[in-house]
Amino acid sequence: MKTKIITLESHDDLISVRDRMSWAKTPRILLVAPKFEKIALRQVDLKVLQRHASSLGAQLGIVTRTRRVRVDAESLGIPVFESTGEAQKEAWAQSPPKRLTRKPPAKNLREKREQVQVREEAWRAHPATRLGAFIVGVLSVFAIVALFIPRAQIRLQPITETQSIVLPVIANESTESVFVTGNIPAREKRIILDGAQTVVVTGEGVVPQSKATGVAVFRNLTSNAVTIPAGTIIEAARDALVQFVTLEDGIIAAGVGKELEIPIEAVESGAIGNLPEDSLIVIRGALGLSLSVTNPEPTEGGREQSSVQASDADRARAKELLMKSLDEDARIKFLNDVASGDILFDKTISVSQILLEDYDPPAGAAGTTLTLTMQVEYSARYASASDLTQLASLALNASLPSGFHASSSTLTMDSVGSPVLDESGSARWQIRAERQIVQSVDPTQITTLIRGLNVDEARSRLDESFDWESQPEISMFPSWWKWIPLLPFRIEVVE
Repeated sequence: MKTKIITLESHDDLISVRDRMSWAKTPRILLVAPKFEKIALRQVDLKVLQRHASSLGAQLGIVTRTRRVRVDAESLGIPVFESTGEAQKEAWAQSPPKRLTRKPPAKNLREKREQVQVREEAWRAHPATRLGAFIVGVLSVFAIVALFIPRAQIRLQPITETQSIVLPVIANESTESVFVTGNIPAREKRIILDGAQTVVVTGEGVVPQSKATGVAVFRNLTSNAVTIPAGTIIEAARDALVQFVTLEDGIIAAGVGKELEIPIEAVESGAIGNLPEDSLIVIRGALGLSLSVTNPEPTEGGREQSSVQASDADRARAKELLMKSLDEDARIKFLNDVASGDILFDKTISVSQILLEDYDPPAGAAGTTLTLTMQVEYSARYASASDLTQLASLALNASLPSGFHASSSTLTMDSVGSPVLDESGSARWQIRAERQIVQSVDPTQITTLIRGLNVDEARSRLDESFDWESQPEISMFPSWWKWIPLLPFRIEVVE
């Protein structure tokens, strides 16, 4: 007959063994307990496994040498074997489970129980004992009430003083953080301002009307033909600023000494282009190596007209007036833009760069008025309020008297004198910082000192042990209670 053999392990329990049995499809299931493994199956577990095997249509058997397990299995009618070989060779007998014999109960138990009489001790029934127990219970209730119901609030007013200090301050661009020695960073702020200034023109000048014209004669210095393109520039030897250009293309014949006439025109308008003969003798560019040039006749036709024009003095005057106005606007804007408490160093306000400078009309153009439009970037250095507050806090904390602490994070600062710039560019001045400090009070010490005392005694002890701005106030709940609670968490200390 087929037998499903399941080898048990030390970690197996009822549930795991039962799950493994569920996979069995044989009429017999044999549980094998290894020789040196301790199996934790109890008699009730074996009973459950036996019923589970029966529900699967199989008979349960077990191989074990453990005496306890063998006895439990035999009492349930489970076949027990010494080895798996024996279990497979022998037939499994359905032995009836051993029944435990129980001694029948005595028939006179009720009579014996009725014969037993529980008698109370005489002293327990005495009235004095009962009264004493009642009094103890009442006192216990009052003790609990006295411990947990009363509540005390101790309102204290510790000594308050004003801590003041005057310390030097050095603000420098090279400093990156605040030091208790007084060094703080000099912050930089930039702004951009636009402005315009119009002045009446006082200068005189001329306005070019037409350009001078003439004829230039080119002479070949080589044996090859040379092409002269239109726009070739020729210059006067005495003034390189006077230039003429050819008005048309030309080709000079091959051969040394060959000549060609080409019309020319001045580059700039005005009388400056009216030159005497033989003034234009320089050819700009590579053609000057192959050709020579001259003007055999004077150049004529350059005309100009006198007019009112802005002079360099007019432009300088307009810029001076506009910069003066922008400087004042920059100072006002810096003062308005810095945060409350920041200190601006007036003498550090300067022009960082000029972004736009436009004159209308431009130089050389006629006009009775001159308008200058500028866009200027200004920079200035300042000391921030946060840096000054941090410096004051560091200095005040370093000089804080023993037994005191700051009443709040608020402090006041005033500058002593105006910042002065030294040769290195550092700003130096002094500030006065003040704050309120309060004598430190340890709530635990106060609680330990007065708990359990009468209210008047507690107030007297607080007056004798500490110095106060005013006498401590003690509030009790309920108000008629006259003793400070013994439990510390029922005492509240308020400053």
